[in-house]
Amino acid sequence: MDHAQQVEPFDYVIFGATGDLTMRKLLPAFYNRMRSGQVPDEARIIGTARTALDREEFVDRVREALVRFLPKEVRDPSLIERFLMRVDYVTLDGTKSGSDWDGLAAVLSTAPPERIRVYYFATAPQLYGAICENLHAKHLITPFSRVVLEKPIGTDSATAEAINNGVGQYFPENHIFRIDHYLGKETVQNVIGLRFANPIIEAVWSSDFIESVQITAAETVGVEGRAAYYNTSGALRDMIQNHLLQVLGLVAMEQPESLAADNVRNAKLAVLNALRPITGDAVRTETVRAQYTEGMVGGKPAPGYLEELGEPSNTETYALLRAFIDTPRWKNVPFYLRTAKRSAEKVSEVVITFKTAPTHMFSTPPIANCLVIRIQPHEGVELHLNVKNPATDAFTLKESVLNAEFEMGGGLPFPDSYERLLLDAVRGDPVLFIRRDEVEAAWKWIEPVLDAWSENKSPMETYSAGSYGPSKATTLLAENGHHWHENME
Repeated sequence: MDHAQQVEPFDYVIFGATGDLTMRKLLPAFYNRMRSGQVPDEARIIGTARTALDREEFVDRVREALVRFLPKEVRDPSLIERFLMRVDYVTLDGTKSGSDWDGLAAVLSTAPPERIRVYYFATAPQLYGAICENLHAKHLITPFSRVVLEKPIGTDSATAEAINNGVGQYFPENHIFRIDHYLGKETVQNVIGLRFANPIIEAVWSSDFIESVQITAAETVGVEGRAAYYNTSGALRDMIQNHLLQVLGLVAMEQPESLAADNVRNAKLAVLNALRPITGDAVRTETVRAQYTEGMVGGKPAPGYLEELGEPSNTETYALLRAFIDTPRWKNVPFYLRTAKRSAEKVSEVVITFKTAPTHMFSTPPIANCLVIRIQPHEGVELHLNVKNPATDAFTLKESVLNAEFEMGGGLPFPDSYERLLLDAVRGDPVLFIRRDEVEAAWKWIEPVLDAWSENKSPMETYSAGSYGPSKATTLLAENGHHWHENME
């Protein structure tokens, strides 16, 4: 499938079109794909939300959003106006079955019946079932209709099942696209390229050579305006259950038979099903949870989480899990999954640390080789090697880093992850989306930890805003003789 070609004409209906996700991410992504020639002239983007707006008012909001969120080098006033001609709006509460649906039906009826129709749910997930029920009742689901679901798919196994059942009642599984924007990132997809296109890497990709794996997603920002939402979610649900477990699946999976969607997803699912359960006393020894307290971020004072929230809370802003995958390839290799708000730096990366030789003949001990896959920022790959130190006559060693930066060329930024994913739903290509059984397997593994944390079976640690996390996180790695990547530098 050529992903650079223009897709077929489509109608994209966005529920929650006045929200931040639509304005900040979805609409700029559509514009950039139009700019690269992948969106046909007949395509339409139809916003819906409860906000009472006419088309002109909505178009004005879209124009402001594009000017605000698009990089200056890709903003073209004439192209923006051309894009806005494809935008429409219907005032609609998707959870209610009133006459507002007639307006959406009227807009959609002007397109040929075989037109690809994508419904994008940028709303609270608990509303997905009701919206699908109304789409069905109003006869708006055609054989050419797909639905895109934003995370989180539930807050536990039971709510995830309810959401999946509610949507699955009206859409077949191969028309349901559960989006995880991490899978849209070029550098995450490059894990597959690095592993399976380079025999030199795949040959050492096992417990015979690998000491440990760190998967980190850290942010310098706090919860800010999302405090109310975040307090019902927390770091484990917000980042590890979906994004980091998906990255883990790509890092650890066996080579799939092909890049066909189900082959790749079967390989990821096998990893999730092989995760050693963290239950009982293991929650205390294999996990760390913490909240940030006041500190300094970027040279400025930052309040603590409880100050931002304005009330007591048992919700973690930092989560660390030490995971083991019980397969022959990964026997006893710890995978450290870590996410943090108000960290010392914004970084998403995978760090593969290789075993050191049992003996050496040098006057300085060699460092452990490690491969760093930088997801963001500064997308690229680093390989940390030992070389002779040219500054001394003695045979001492120094660390040298081979740095391969992934560049688009022409100074352009990487495509936003939503760009590829939005049009993959039009193409009907689900390879970078999450299948229902993956969601279920992830919740099955995470849920015992969530339950134990809610019962305070693992203490809530603290860390200063602007630091790398609680001291217990460093101690947990030290038990295996390991160090966080930032402490190796």
